[in-house]
Amino acid sequence: MHHTSTDGNFPASPLSLNGGGASAALLADGRLHLQHGPIDLIIEAWGERTEVDAAYRQAVARFADILEVLVQELAELRTPLGDDRPLLRGPAAQRMLAACWPYRASYITPMAAVAGAVADEILQAMLHERTLLKAYVNNGGDIALHLEPGSALTLGVVNHVDNPTIDATATLTAAMPVRGLATSGWRGRSQSLGIADAVTILAADAAAADAAATVVANALNIEHPAISRRPARELRADSDLGDLPVTVAVGSLPASIRAAALANGCKRAKELQQQGLIYAAYLALQGEVLSALPASTFVAQTERHAAGG
Repeated sequence: MHHTSTDGNFPASPLSLNGGGASAALLADGRLHLQHGPIDLIIEAWGERTEVDAAYRQAVARFADILEVLVQELAELRTPLGDDRPLLRGPAAQRMLAACWPYRASYITPMAAVAGAVADEILQAMLHERTLLKAYVNNGGDIALHLEPGSALTLGVVNHVDNPTIDATATLTAAMPVRGLATSGWRGRSQSLGIADAVTILAADAAAADAAATVVANALNIEHPAISRRPARELRADSDLGDLPVTVAVGSLPASIRAAALANGCKRAKELQQQGLIYAAYLALQGEVLSALPASTFVAQTERHAAGG
C-alpha cells in the first residue's frame, strides 16, 4: 500500500512546534521532515493512508520537546562513562546510556549514540497503536527501522561522504535481527579517533548501531605521517572528547597501511559480533572495503576490493 499521505488535516508546509524552533513539513513525495537545531529527520512509512497520517502526527507530537529534554541533561551526557551507571531521566538519554554502557571500559560518552537514540524514540512514538507495514526514521544517516513480517527495505551505503554515490546496498528483511543502522567516520559531522571514511553497522536498534559504529570507526586506525590529528577541544570547544586527538586529515596511504587499519577495525567489529552487540559491519577506507560477517549482507555496487571477515 502506498505511503503518501493526502490527509488535509496534516500540514504540507512548515509549522512551529511549541514555539521552540522545531519545525515539521510534509514533503511532496509523502515523506515527513522534522528539524530542530542539530536534529534533522526524514521519515517514511508504508500502510493504510489513515494509519500513516496518524503515525506522522504522533512523530510530530513526540518531536516537539525531544531536543529540549536532551539539553537538560547535556552535562551528564557529555561525561565519560565509568564504573558507576549515571541516573538519566529522559527516555532518549536512557537509550543513549543503554547503547554505550557495554563500551564503558574505554573512553565513551552517551553522546556516541545520540542520533540513533533520537531516531529510535521517534519511531517508537510513530508505532504506538498504529499498524504500519514498514517505516524508517533517518537522523542524518543513523536510521531506525520497522519491518512487519514479509516486508523489507533496501538501504544504500556511501563510502565517502564528500563523493556521495551508492557503493553498496543492504536489503533488510523482517526476519533479520536488525532494526537500526548507523555510520561513523572521520569525514562525518562527528569527530573520530580513527581514519575510516565510513563504518556502517547493522544492529538491533539505531542507538546500538550508533554506539558500535563510533567504537569500530575509532578502532579502524593506525599511525602514519599522512594522518593529521588535533585535540578535539581545539576544533569544538564543547566536544565530549576533550583533549583526545581526533582525525582532521588523511592523506593517501600505502596499500599495506590501509589493509592493516581495516584489519584493526574488522577485528573490533568481530568482537562486537561475538558479544551479540551488532549483526554486521561494513568498513571503508580509501577505496578498500572490508565486511565483518555475515558479509553477504552488503552487496557491492562497484568493482572495489571486498573481503569477507
